[in-house]
Amino acid sequence: MSNINELKPGQLYRHCDLQTLKFNTTDEVEDEITFVGQERVSDAINFGMNISHPGYNIYVIGPAGMGKRKAVQEFFEEKAKSDPTPADYIYVHNFDHPDQPYAIALPPSFGTEYQADIDNLIGEMQTALSAAFESEEYQNRRQAVFESFKDKQAELFNELQNKANQRKLAMIKTPSGIAFAPRDDEGVLSPEDVNKLTDQEREDIKNAIEELQSSLQKILQQVPPRQREAQQEIKELNKEMANFAIGGLINELINKYQPYERVVEHIKEIQEQIIENADDFLPTDNQEASSFFEALSQQKGRSAALLDRFKVNVIVNNKENQGAPVIFENNPTYNNLIGRFDHYAQMGTLMTDYRMIKPGALHKANGGYLIIDVRKLLNQPFAWEGLKRALQSKHIEIESIGQSLSLISTVSLKPEPIPLSVKIALVGDRVLFYLLVQYDPEFSELFKVEADFTTEIEWTENNQGLYARLIASIIKREGALPFNKNAVARLIEESARQANDSERLNTRLQDLSELIIESDYWAKESRHEIVTVDDVQRAIDEKTRRGDRIKEKMQESILRDINVISTDGAKVGQINGLSVYELGSLMFGKPTRITAQISLGKGQVIDIEREVAMGGPIHSKGVLILSGFLRGRFAQDVPLSFSASLVFEQSYGGVDGDSASSTELYVLLSAIAGMPLRQDLAVTGSINQHGEVQAIGGVNQKIEGFFDICKERGLTGNQGVLIPSANIKHLMLRKDVIEAVEADQFHIYPVSHIDQGIEILTGIKAGEKDENGAFPLDSINGMVKQKLETMAKTLAHFGKDEKDQGE
Repeated sequence: MSNINELKPGQLYRHCDLQTLKFNTTDEVEDEITFVGQERVSDAINFGMNISHPGYNIYVIGPAGMGKRKAVQEFFEEKAKSDPTPADYIYVHNFDHPDQPYAIALPPSFGTEYQADIDNLIGEMQTALSAAFESEEYQNRRQAVFESFKDKQAELFNELQNKANQRKLAMIKTPSGIAFAPRDDEGVLSPEDVNKLTDQEREDIKNAIEELQSSLQKILQQVPPRQREAQQEIKELNKEMANFAIGGLINELINKYQPYERVVEHIKEIQEQIIENADDFLPTDNQEASSFFEALSQQKGRSAALLDRFKVNVIVNNKENQGAPVIFENNPTYNNLIGRFDHYAQMGTLMTDYRMIKPGALHKANGGYLIIDVRKLLNQPFAWEGLKRALQSKHIEIESIGQSLSLISTVSLKPEPIPLSVKIALVGDRVLFYLLVQYDPEFSELFKVEADFTTEIEWTENNQGLYARLIASIIKREGALPFNKNAVARLIEESARQANDSERLNTRLQDLSELIIESDYWAKESRHEIVTVDDVQRAIDEKTRRGDRIKEKMQESILRDINVISTDGAKVGQINGLSVYELGSLMFGKPTRITAQISLGKGQVIDIEREVAMGGPIHSKGVLILSGFLRGRFAQDVPLSFSASLVFEQSYGGVDGDSASSTELYVLLSAIAGMPLRQDLAVTGSINQHGEVQAIGGVNQKIEGFFDICKERGLTGNQGVLIPSANIKHLMLRKDVIEAVEADQFHIYPVSHIDQGIEILTGIKAGEKDENGAFPLDSINGMVKQKLETMAKTLAHFGKDEKDQGE
C-alpha cells in the first residue's frame, strides 16, 4: 500500500465565501423568505392545495424544528387570498323536533346580520304586540266578547227567573248555588207558613221546584260550551291582533331574505309561533307593572322561553375574512375539532338547546384550510376517528362523546350536519407517518399527498445566498439587531457543522433561530449595535458550555485515569476507539479503549458485548463482517484455528453501531501478529468484508473528543486520529483543532482500506501477496498469516495426540 498523507488545515473546515454575500449588514436584505431548498415540499403543497378531488389532503413530514407548520400556513394563506370566502352557518330552533336544530347556510357576514335582524325583530314584535294588546280597539272587542257571553248567560237566567215568578217561586243565590223557594206577595214563605199549606199545594210547589231545577241544570250545562266559545273568540281575536301587529315586520324581513329559502321558512315559522301562542304574550292579572312589557320582562314563563327559541346561533362567521380561512388547531381534542354543545343544570338534570352549540375547528376552517399537529391529534381520545369520519362523510356531525358512550345522562341534541369542504394538512414526523400508513388503511385514502421536508441542502453559491436571505428574514421576524456579513458567514458555517457535512447546510430552522436570538443577546450584553462574528461565536460557546456537564465528567474520569485511555506509547491488542454521545441538543465524542485476546480455537470471534446482551444488532453485524474479512484473507488454504474475544473496556451501557468495526479489526490483527499499536492515535470507521473502510457519523465530535483529552494531557506532536476517507467532506472542526493541525501538533489521517490504517498504527507495511499468494514475512499480513498457520498446526497436533491417546 502507498503512504498515506495526513489532512491539511484547509481540508478540515469550509469557510463561507464572503464575496458571495452582497451586503454589509442584514438590514440591507429586503426580500424575506421562509425556507430554502424545499422545492419538493413546495411542489407537493401546491399540488395538494389545488387538486380538488377528495382524499388529497397533505401530510407534512419532517423532524421537529423544521418550521413545517409555519411554511404550510404561509402556503395556505397565500392560496386562501384568491379563494372565495365561504358561507356563514347558523343554527335555529326546530319547532317540530326541538332536539334536531336546523343548520342554515348564508353568504359571508349574513349570519351575524340575520342574527341582529332577528334580535331586532323580537324587540320590535314586543313593542308591536304591546301596542296591539293595550289598544282601545282590542280592549273594546275583547270586552264585547265577554259582554256577549254575559248577555247570553243573563238571558237564560232571566227566562228561568220568569218561569219561577210564574210559579210563585223565588230564585235565591246561596253559598251552595242557586235554590228555589215558595213566596207570596210579601216575600219568601217561612217554614211555618209552608207547613200551613195544604198537601196539594205543597206537592205543586215541589213539582214546580223540580221543574225549575231541571231547567237550571240545562242552563248550567250550556255555560262551559259558551265559555269555550268565548275563549275561542278571544283566542282568534288575539291571533288576529298578533298577526296584524307583526305582519308588517315579518313581511319586511321576508322581502330582505327572499333569495334564501330556508331563512324565509324560519321567519314564517316565527310568525306562526307568535300567532299560535299569542295568549302567552298577555300579562297575567297579578302582574303589577306600568306597561305590558314591564310585566313581560318580569315574567319568566312560556313567553320568555318562546322568544328565546326565535334567536339565531351563529357558529361560523366569515364576516372578517377576505378569502378562505386558514386555521391552526393547537389543541385538537374531539370537541375542539368536531364541535360540541354545552349544558346547564336544571332540576338536577343537564339540559341543552341549539343556542349552546359551539363550533369546532372544522366549522371554522370549512371552505378553507386546517393545520393540525398529528402527534397532538393522536394523543386525544376519539379525535382521529372523529376527523376521519368527517372527511369520509363530507359532513360535520356534532355528537356528544359522553352521550354516545352512555357515560352521562343528559338531554341531548342531534344538530343537522353541515356539509364539509376543507383541505387539511397534518404536520408530523416520519415515524408517525409510516406507522399510520402501515396500521391505518384509511389514512392513505384520506392523506394522499406527502410533503417531505429535507433536513439539509447542498451548500452551493446560490443556496448560500438564499440561506443568507433566510437568516436576514429570521433576524427581522425576531426583532434582533442587524448582523454584519462576517456574522452571517459564521452562521452559515455553523449550519454546515450542525449538518455534519461541509457540503450541506442544516435546514432545521429552530436551530438557526435559536443561534440568532442568542447571538443577539450577547451582542446587546456587549453593547454592540451590530452583531459581529465574535457575538455568534460566543453564543455557540455558551450554549455548549451550558450543556456539557456530562461531557466534562466523562473527560474528567479519563484524565484522572479512572477510565483508562492511553495517549502515548504502543501496546499489543489495545486501541483507542471513538464513540459519540447525543444528549438533548449536545453531541460530543469520547474515546473508548477496545482490547482483544486470542487463543487456540476454531475461528470464532467472541463479541463480549453481544454475549452479555449489551451489544446492539448493528454492532454485532460489524463483528461478523470483520470475521468474514479474516476468513476471506487468511483462511483460503488453512482453517482459522484461533478463538478471539473483543470488548469495549469499562463500558457500562449499551453499545451499538458499526463505526468501531475497523478499530476492532486493527486490535484483533495486533493481537494475532503480536505487534503493538500506537496509543497516541484513535480510530473510527466501519469496514466491509473486503477490508474497505466506510464512512461513519459524528466524525467532527469524535475527532474533537480525542483531541480534548490529548490537549489536556499535553500535545506531543504525534497524536491524531484515523478517519474514513469518505468522511473528509464532512469535516467542520473547531478552530483549536485546526490550529493544532496547522502547528503540526495533531494529525488527521484519512484511510480507505484496512491495510492503510494498520500501517499507520504499527509503522510496518501491511504487505501484499506475491505471485505465489504469499505475504512478505516482515509485513503485518505476513505475520498474521504465519501466526495463524502456526496455531493451525498446533491445533492439529493436539488433535492427533488426543486421537492417539484414544486409540
